Amino acid sequence: MELAANALNGRRGDHFYLRLLATAVSFLLFGLGGLCLRLLIFPLLACLPGDAVARRRRARRTISRLFWLFVRFMQRSGVLTFEVAGAERLGQPGQMVIANHPSLIDVVFLIGLMREANCVVKKSLWDHPCTHGPVRSAQYISNDGSLDMLDTAVGALQGGQTLIIFPEGTRTTPGEAPQFHRGAAAIALRGARVITPVTIRVAPTTLTKAEPWYRIPTRRVHFSLHVGADIYPADFAALGPPPKASRLLNDHLHHYFLKELALDERTEH
Repeated sequence: MELAANALNGRRGDHFYLRLLATAVSFLLFGLGGLCLRLLIFPLLACLPGDAVARRRRARRTISRLFWLFVRFMQRSGVLTFEVAGAERLGQPGQMVIANHPSLIDVVFLIGLMREANCVVKKSLWDHPCTHGPVRSAQYISNDGSLDMLDTAVGALQGGQTLIIFPEGTRTTPGEAPQFHRGAAAIALRGARVITPVTIRVAPTTLTKAEPWYRIPTRRVHFSLHVGADIYPADFAALGPPPKASRLLNDHLHHYFLKELALDERTEH
């Protein structure tokens, strides 16, 4: 009985029901915001003068600013807290930003921090009614696994865009180490001037593949984003033919994140 009471008190601590309400409002705002962008804001922006590049730039800047406002709303409403270290190094021309993927809203943070970044997004977002308009207007890249997708990503980097990629391709399973696919390394070797790793830590875990939005943790969630030192693909391209260089670069990136996340776990314990 005492254990059950303690568990119940823990579950309802840290303004549990207020955070649950704020989380519900956050998801509602995100969905309505996506529809508003598609039906109202982007059609108005399309009427402004400028070529396709100017329209794309306006769309990405609009999404970035709204995403950052969304993050700040979640912070002020008590859903989460956050800290970012090294954000000034993000947004370089030809930069591939790679990150681990512990939560559903990782991409919201990263796009919010970079005003004109491109991003490889899940193919399902291209057909979702709330995200269909924004991802197409911003000309984000659909992760359909095709060779065309790889070529498009390489072309974006070669054209001086900043590109966000999650090498796992999906959210990390809680309790398991991230597993990187080699596609990101192959893209970087062909098109990136520099790779910048961003380690994302979320405590306690939330919005993973196994957690619906309403299953909020017993205490407020804290997001920590740490921007690491730049990595130069050219250093790995000099080590051998593309398949070997891709494997070596992917292994390096994988081990980097494993080390960073393991260091964080040892510090917590």
